[in-house]
Amino acid sequence: MRLVNVNYVKEGSILARPIKNDLGQTLLGEDVVLTKAYITKLKDLGYDMIFIKDDRFKDVEMKFAISDKTKESAFQALKSVTSAIETDREAEVDVEVVKNAVQNIIKDLLHSIDILSNLYEIMGYDKYTFYHSINTTVIALVIGMKKGLDQDSLLELGMGVLMHDIGKTRISKELLNKKEALNQEDFEEIKKHTIYGYEVIRKNHDFSLHSAHVSLQHHEKWQGGGYPRGLKGKDIHEFGRIAAVADVYEALTSKRPYRNAMEPYLAYEYIVAQAGWQFDPEIVD
Repeated sequence: MRLVNVNYVKEGSILARPIKNDLGQTLLGEDVVLTKAYITKLKDLGYDMIFIKDDRFKDVEMKFAISDKTKESAFQALKSVTSAIETDREAEVDVEVVKNAVQNIIKDLLHSIDILSNLYEIMGYDKYTFYHSINTTVIALVIGMKKGLDQDSLLELGMGVLMHDIGKTRISKELLNKKEALNQEDFEEIKKHTIYGYEVIRKNHDFSLHSAHVSLQHHEKWQGGGYPRGLKGKDIHEFGRIAAVADVYEALTSKRPYRNAMEPYLAYEYIVAQAGWQFDPEIVD
């Protein structure tokens, strides 16, 4: 099995892992032979990377940062929370499902041999926000573990990062998926998702204030100039500083409707180059 960009998949290739839609339904199952029509449809839906079978790699075991079961539980947690808020802005978030999802991620990471391997998820545009939040949570927790955070702090961090973009439920999907360059009015509206998310989380007192600060501060910059408050240095909560690095790296390496994914090594170089300016250099290290 190997991971291949859909633009380079040849007709007749065989899927090694199923492709699902945002409802969890299987679009194409394992062992399906990819026709030209299938490949074209996957491109149209925004699927970027897929796993195919390859006899040259049949003895290579693919290790994943978290299990499919754990990823699915996190996906369903975000889906249920998002649906509730989209239906009723005053709805109470089911904190337990978020907490359980993060606990499962932490447990997988603690038992993973190579915790940074294969964060890729086969996903289309509609699933981006959910899997972006999940992958960002994984990266943030890896950083938190490296920094020696205890279990309670990791849980607070993870719950905050998993919910860091929940404020986007109050932003129109048309604006979030706009392919054209954002004008100033558009950007000002997008920026409000940090405040909206903080409000959603703070309304639910089973979330800690530390978790809420992730949503509020993940777009603040080490040297200032970020939003919503233009904070600097260690005035930004440690969780916000961790989330900022994880969020940008994951976003850069993911395909979006308005741009292609960046190669991981280029995203890495960008993060390192921004240490001491956009990002806390200690977190980058």
